[in-house]
Amino acid sequence: MNNANFDKAERKRIAGDIALKSVIYLFLGFWAIAVLFPFYWMILTSVKDYGAYNSEITPKLFTLSPTLSNYVQAFTEVPLGRYFLNTAIFTVLTTALMLVIIIPAAFAFARLNFRGKNLVFTLFLALMMIPTELVVITNYVTITDLELRNTFAGLVLPSVTSVFYIYLLKENFAQIPDELYYAAKVDGTKDLKYLFKVMIPMCRPTVITVTILKVIECWNSYVWPRLVTDDEAYFLVSNGIQTIRESGFGRENIPAMMAAVVVVSVPLVVIFLIFRNRIMEGVATGGMKG
Repeated sequence: MNNANFDKAERKRIAGDIALKSVIYLFLGFWAIAVLFPFYWMILTSVKDYGAYNSEITPKLFTLSPTLSNYVQAFTEVPLGRYFLNTAIFTVLTTALMLVIIIPAAFAFARLNFRGKNLVFTLFLALMMIPTELVVITNYVTITDLELRNTFAGLVLPSVTSVFYIYLLKENFAQIPDELYYAAKVDGTKDLKYLFKVMIPMCRPTVITVTILKVIECWNSYVWPRLVTDDEAYFLVSNGIQTIRESGFGRENIPAMMAAVVVVSVPLVVIFLIFRNRIMEGVATGGMKG
């Protein structure tokens, strides 16, 4: 009797687990469809013929005659290649300069001892409380006064540091045992050598994560480039897409407009798919306390 009751309770538990998992998977599936459908619609529209798209009274969820002519038009009708080159230059310069600045700063806050370190770090964190709009206004006035509008310097300089990334790296660096640092100092190792030979290799996932997040941030940058550039020669892909949308080409030829958006989105998707494990590892490691 006891065995029968036990088997009955076990079957109920298994049935409850299956029902719960079914509900969870159903919800996740619905959420995945809701998130991915706009991307599917964007790609579908980009491969539809211009005439076929305009002739659809009711939008169709598929096409039997896909075409790549919209992608050709996206590169020939507008200087999309120039936008890509500008964005690549902006992204590489900004990310490289940011790493040069934030890695030594995080090392100083995590390992070095100097008067007022905690106060300075607290003031740094307080900067995160300042609304972004106020910083944009201040940066715009400064860049304008320095006559750096419509230059790569004007695009890059306001974005070469980040309090959040310094904080993330500092917390990660602080997890490395102090004994390693003291042992290195006994052996006569300089601070910079210790940083590059010990700390950066041990915290590589977080450094990679910060780099990737900065690349994505630069690639998606819109407000600042829109403010400091009105010369098409310095437009980034985000501003270029907006210009395409506002022009007659973008308003009339929606499939070609979608093709341009797909081309702009592909690099970020590829980067995320390649480095997604590194991103999750770096964020998880940065948030752990040793």
